[in-house]
Amino acid sequence: VQLVESGGGLVQPGGSLRLSCAASGFTFSSADMGWARQVPGKGLEWMSAIYSGGSTYYADSVKGRFTISRDNAKNTVYLQMNSLKPEDTAVYYCATPRAVVAGTPFGFGSWGQGTQVTVSS
Repeated sequence: VQLVESGGGLVQPGGSLRLSCAASGFTFSSADMGWARQVPGKGLEWMSAIYSGGSTYYADSVKGRFTISRDNAKNTVYLQMNSLKPEDTAVYYCATPRAVVAGTPFGFGSWGQGTQVTVSS
């Protein structure tokens, strides 16, 4: 399993970024995928997920601002982040959940190397 993230960077508050994750080594179309983030001193936290059937999950903190999507033909999952806030600053990881319960992802099966997102003026 290989997950390679791209698209992070520095953006001003209120700005937008789109993260991409290229996946390989498994049957992507059958996999549940998502994005988690980590701030210094804290653990990985699920932000969003998109399941093999197309349904989605968003943490309350990003609902209405972030949109997850996938392109099974390209083995790629995306995270469109709008109206970014300084508190969105973190390393963002593409990951697969270890379990999904009532539509909520739990644990981490595989994850990439991460991409830094910094929201600052």
